[in-house]
Amino acid sequence: MRIKAIAAVTGSLVLAGSLTACGGAASADEKVVTVYSADGLKGENGDGWYDQVFKDFEKKTGIKVEYVEGGSGEMVQRALREKSNTQADVMVTLPPFIQQADSKGLLAPYKPEGAAQVSGADKAADGSWTAVVNNYFSFIHNKKELKQPPATWEDLLDAKYKNKLQYSTPGVAGDGTAVLIKAMHDFGSKDKAMAYLKKLQANNVGPSSSTSKLAPKTDKGELLVANGDVQMNFAQSKSMPNLGIWFPKSAKPGSKPTTFALPYAAGLVKNAPHTENAKKLLDFMLSEQAQKQVSSVGGGFSARKDVKATDANAIALTKLMDGVEVFQPDWADIEKNLPSYVDDWKAATGS
Repeated sequence: MRIKAIAAVTGSLVLAGSLTACGGAASADEKVVTVYSADGLKGENGDGWYDQVFKDFEKKTGIKVEYVEGGSGEMVQRALREKSNTQADVMVTLPPFIQQADSKGLLAPYKPEGAAQVSGADKAADGSWTAVVNNYFSFIHNKKELKQPPATWEDLLDAKYKNKLQYSTPGVAGDGTAVLIKAMHDFGSKDKAMAYLKKLQANNVGPSSSTSKLAPKTDKGELLVANGDVQMNFAQSKSMPNLGIWFPKSAKPGSKPTTFALPYAAGLVKNAPHTENAKKLLDFMLSEQAQKQVSSVGGGFSARKDVKATDANAIALTKLMDGVEVFQPDWADIEKNLPSYVDDWKAATGS
């Protein structure tokens, strides 16, 4: 699994060793904050929500953001390995990995300014994590090769998708884990979902630790179909014109396309080397200024109920979600049983 370490403000590469102060342990009064994050919020060309927010945050506070990116599960595992010598200050992942980080003792309670305006389902009661960007699980297709996306899960079993379909790895990537969650919901049980994914493996290219890597392949036509999420793929579509977003449904009569909320959730890392800087960044991420930029810059949905976006992106996103049924996963159950779900998926697919 490859991990990218990026100085988000400057865009230059940063060695992992630079995440500690010279000579050993980081100094608490350093003007720096380190973010471990799932991919999707940083732009391909420096034009993403993170790029804007980190730039504005440094201008306001003088605190530089050092950024490390990977799959949601990858970031949790890295933080676990570093638990005795914590490097990260803020962690941002998709569910159920933010819950997993909390259950493994990686997060410290902190309720950022503005958190009162975040819906209860999108934050932990004790403040250990709070959504900063709302989002929904989705699939993508190449619009040039597929004028209309396949309507149902079953359509993806067609031989024309052999080696033209790929989804990111469950248990490693947040969006990959989301494939399991949606399949179990749409097929009505874990066993039926695994039986389907076993059949789908005949067309699957293979594992991918990062969902964001699948969009360029789909845009170029190397893939016809892949998984993703609305925010990331909507933002990518600005520079990848062949990307189309869609939501598969069950083949049962009367079924509707379905999805579920998959927010980017942020938490303060326990024993963070720069705790106060981390709190300031979390406050800034939930500020009205940053939340208004979620749609206009990032192509996502504001986490705050009191921020009503009316920009062109917000209108397009609302239209995209029209007619899609949104269900609510039991995140506590998923976090508890995720290892067994992933094991069942590996057994079914031979991965």
